[in-house]
Amino acid sequence: MPQALVLNATYEPLGVVTDRRALLLVLNQRAITVEESDTVLHYAGGEVTLPNVIRLTKFVRIPYRHAVPLSRRAIFARDGGKCAYCSATATSIDHVIPRSRGGGHNWENVVSACHKCNHQKADRTLKEIGWRLRSLPREPVGAAWRILGTGRTDERWLTYLKPYGIEALGNAAATA
Repeated sequence: MPQALVLNATYEPLGVVTDRRALLLVLNQRAITVEESDTVLHYAGGEVTLPNVIRLTKFVRIPYRHAVPLSRRAIFARDGGKCAYCSATATSIDHVIPRSRGGGHNWENVVSACHKCNHQKADRTLKEIGWRLRSLPREPVGAAWRILGTGRTDERWLTYLKPYGIEALGNAAATA
């Protein structure tokens, strides 16, 4: 289902809505189209292009946002869809310190992994098998991660998300 990115009046990313909801916000003058999608709707009186990115006309105060939820999609987005051990395409998640050895299910202990590395590592620690992580896993920060964590990201949104927490990620977020 096509979706649109919603930006606050200050261009801060707020969330993602359906293309229908985005069009209604624009038609009711509660938002303006920043970037159009490729989809054109035809109706009896003409046609209209659906928005891909909209900006609210009035500032919306956001209450305190909690931490980014830990999910499989969010882990793949954080790691760029690559294995944390060998850089191959990730297909699963792995606990750096195995849960059977007291490792927690948190951002600092979970990484994306390819099937081969996940199977070889099994329930051993990195020290036992002599492996190293490409980068230390950490919790993502910034408003953009609320959108990237859902896994429904359009490449055209990255321009609006980069200033809010994904500078180091670059185009890898679009593949997640």
